[in-house]
Amino acid sequence: MREYAAIKPTVYVETSVVSYLTSLPSRNSLVLSRQEATRQLWNEYFDNFEFIVSDIVITEIRGGDEKEAQLRLKAIADFIRLDMSPAADRLTQFLIDAGAVPQNSPQDAQHIAIATVYSLDYLVSWNFKHIVNENKRQYINRVCRGAGFQPTTICTPIDLIEEIKMKEKSDPPTDPILEEIYRMKAEFAAKFNSMGELTAHLKEVNKREKARGRKYISAPPLPPDFEKNIEKIYKELGIVKKPEGKVSDE
Repeated sequence: MREYAAIKPTVYVETSVVSYLTSLPSRNSLVLSRQEATRQLWNEYFDNFEFIVSDIVITEIRGGDEKEAQLRLKAIADFIRLDMSPAADRLTQFLIDAGAVPQNSPQDAQHIAIATVYSLDYLVSWNFKHIVNENKRQYINRVCRGAGFQPTTICTPIDLIEEIKMKEKSDPPTDPILEEIYRMKAEFAAKFNSMGELTAHLKEVNKREKARGRKYISAPPLPPDFEKNIEKIYKELGIVKKPEGKVSDE
């Protein structure tokens, strides 16, 4: 059975990141550190993500010095671009009306709204004033949730690199207790030939425990279009489902 390539996390690249990427190295140590982090994200981790922009990013980076603008445009020339979205426009206004983003910075609210409405994994930015502001980030997420959207993770290139490094760390050393747990898990898994068999076993356990008076919290409903979304992912990965939840690449 072939190995499947992992789905790359999506990253909305806000204007400030492109500017730090293409600008000449600064003599200011703080600016230089941000430039270096941005270039590290590009040079070392570019293939880890699907980088995405919108028309507002394109419009903003066209401003200023013509030569610098061309460098910025060239840097993102091959990025996926997101189309206009009435839902993003509405969320933009909601973010402004709720005070999550100032009225005089509607473009910053647009960046947040677009990344959120398109369910992107990350919005990467150096805009500490209105986007990666620690004091406002939680409120921005609250407003997005209030509008019915799952917030995107807003972060700087440094934050994103640190998260990658955390995920790349090797498993911590094992010990006798963990080894025993792993052995028990392996023995348990070997009892079942499919997910269907495991589910049937757990249903019996559930029924028995409830008969003994054990109390359970009811399961939440499936998200809207859950099955449809799962089928879409299977199709994208070329996975063919078999009976009882088995999958194949054939």
